[in-house]
Amino acid sequence: MTQSIPQDILNALTDVAMPRLEAEPEIAVSVMVPGHRVPVYSCGTVIMGSGAAGLRAAVELKRRGTDVAIISQSAWGGTSACSGSDKQTLHTANTSDRGDNFKDMARAIRAGGAMDEDTAYVEAVGSVRAMASLQFLGLPLPQDDFGGTLRYQTDHDDVGRATSCGPRTSRLMVKVLATEAVRLGIAFFNQTTGVKILVEAGRIAGILAVRPKAQTPDNPYGLTLFRCSALVIAAGGPGELYRDSVFPNGCFGSLGLALEAGVALVNLTESQFGIGTRREGFPWNLSGTYVQAMPYVYSVDAAGGEHNFLADYYRTTQELASNIFRKGYQWPFHATRMLNFGSSLVDLAITRENQAGRRVFMDFNRNPEAVPGDQPFSLDRLDADVAAYLGRAGAMQTLPIDRLRHMNPLSIELYLRYKVDIRRDPLEFAVNNQHMNGGIAVDTWGRSTLPGLYAIGEAAGTHGVTRPGGAALNAGQVLGTRVAEHIAASGVAQTAPEGAMVAQVEHALAQIEQVLRPGSPLDVRAVKDEVQARMSDHAGILCTPENVASALHVAARLNQTIRDNGISFMRGGEIARVLQWQQLALASQAVLAALHHYISHGGGSRGARAICEPNGEATPMAKSGPLQDVRFRQEREQDKREQIMVRLVGEELQITSRPNRSFDESAKPFFERDWPAWLTGAVFDPGRGQDA
Repeated sequence: MTQSIPQDILNALTDVAMPRLEAEPEIAVSVMVPGHRVPVYSCGTVIMGSGAAGLRAAVELKRRGTDVAIISQSAWGGTSACSGSDKQTLHTANTSDRGDNFKDMARAIRAGGAMDEDTAYVEAVGSVRAMASLQFLGLPLPQDDFGGTLRYQTDHDDVGRATSCGPRTSRLMVKVLATEAVRLGIAFFNQTTGVKILVEAGRIAGILAVRPKAQTPDNPYGLTLFRCSALVIAAGGPGELYRDSVFPNGCFGSLGLALEAGVALVNLTESQFGIGTRREGFPWNLSGTYVQAMPYVYSVDAAGGEHNFLADYYRTTQELASNIFRKGYQWPFHATRMLNFGSSLVDLAITRENQAGRRVFMDFNRNPEAVPGDQPFSLDRLDADVAAYLGRAGAMQTLPIDRLRHMNPLSIELYLRYKVDIRRDPLEFAVNNQHMNGGIAVDTWGRSTLPGLYAIGEAAGTHGVTRPGGAALNAGQVLGTRVAEHIAASGVAQTAPEGAMVAQVEHALAQIEQVLRPGSPLDVRAVKDEVQARMSDHAGILCTPENVASALHVAARLNQTIRDNGISFMRGGEIARVLQWQQLALASQAVLAALHHYISHGGGSRGARAICEPNGEATPMAKSGPLQDVRFRQEREQDKREQIMVRLVGEELQITSRPNRSFDESAKPFFERDWPAWLTGAVFDPGRGQDA
């Protein structure tokens, strides 16, 4: 029986309007540097980014009496508002009727390795407050008759800690936090792109930004200095790094920005890749019920011929259909799931079809086609876990579109908003880059290696190789709150700092002008095409040691060319983009350098990528036999226990490694002993914390 949900309810959860911004504060102060009059806005803390994590930090700082402002390239235009996640993974007291505890959740968060144990525990403990405060602000998380939050199983989650408001969960999070930020009167500077971090006496002193609205004859680049005592980077991940990406357009992140400031990055080898619709239309992950409805997946060649290509990989129709279903909660590619006819064999097959020049589609009006020589698809012939799930969900309708409508009507409504009717038309998709698990190295308070600089959300490299689906949203909320607590407790950002920092602005301006060269033979389009093609073709889910080494060499050459010749631009509106692409080219080299280091030191295949070589220990199997061209190295246990660090020193990238920070699960807090540390603020003492 198909459930009927009124259209107005579906509309409210799909068409999520964002609050209107108040007028920006006027900037009356400026600093003169050669050829430029740069406006200066001073405040205690600047938040760079207006997604769910940045807004959480801003709201919590304002509540604690800290002078705070937000700068954003595009208000409500980032990943969490426009693409983002359909779920949040949280601690629960009633998971699978067995109960839950913080230690179990922390183990699940860090299970893939290369993640700090203390950070995982912080995320587990903090999830309770994150969920409760979001509900207090109006996030409509679903509940049962008794007030328990409804949960379900997600990626890398064997327990079932995910909950959802539908496909727009993260946008709804942004909405309630943005509404609170507006209510609190937090200063907000839109269309403002941070391009240079300024340092004074060894700690953060401000950020230089490009604002097209600030362009004047005596400020030709539209620069504005945001003077601050604390800077929180919450600018998301480097979505533009890949051609095949499910990020919204214009997501550059801040990896290059941080590298240029000498800040350490971590885990750049770790990303998430999975199936989703292409960026040219409406980019969205095809996890959850999209694949649990088991649509027909096929490819189309240049002549228009259809190919039931998954039948070349799976042995039976039941095995094929069951693994399409499993992509719902095994969505990210993982090398080991290519083995034993697992669900990542789907990702491999799609990638090979695209490499062969074929386009891949899913059709919700057709059930999976049979594997030749086997029986046709039947709901009576599915693997036990699949049959049990569909049975509990009551999703035994004849066609995939009806099963999808029953389980998640919002998934249909979402695409309709972008003029894609999956009730009628097949949906083209591919394997895309979706999330950077690495980023700026931080400790459990969000502190980077540069005093006064913090990082949260996808900008922070807090995730390891894998994480439960939706855990990233929780991590941003938890660390956003802790960053606010730490900044407020330090007292350094209660009021705006003084001083114009003329020397630092002049130095930053000189660096900017080294990049902005109107006569350069290199333009933004050329940089974009080269970086994205190289990353997608040589640093996607299938890598070889030779290709990564070659890609690193060419990436380094591109950055040297940029240093020598700069990047040309035609008009003032391109200035921010030129600087962002220069920094992303540097970030691309850093990712490849970390990956090359990992591979050349014997690192094997894991969450993000399969490291393929002829003498690899593991060989995926297809129906026709072993797939020798994708033999891959297996992961070593020792690599799970450490993380790769990257720093820019001069013009050279320095690569080191460090062990994961540990967490003593046997340690017991004691109220009378530990309360004074909280009362006196000793818990925030940098001497008590561990290095990022």
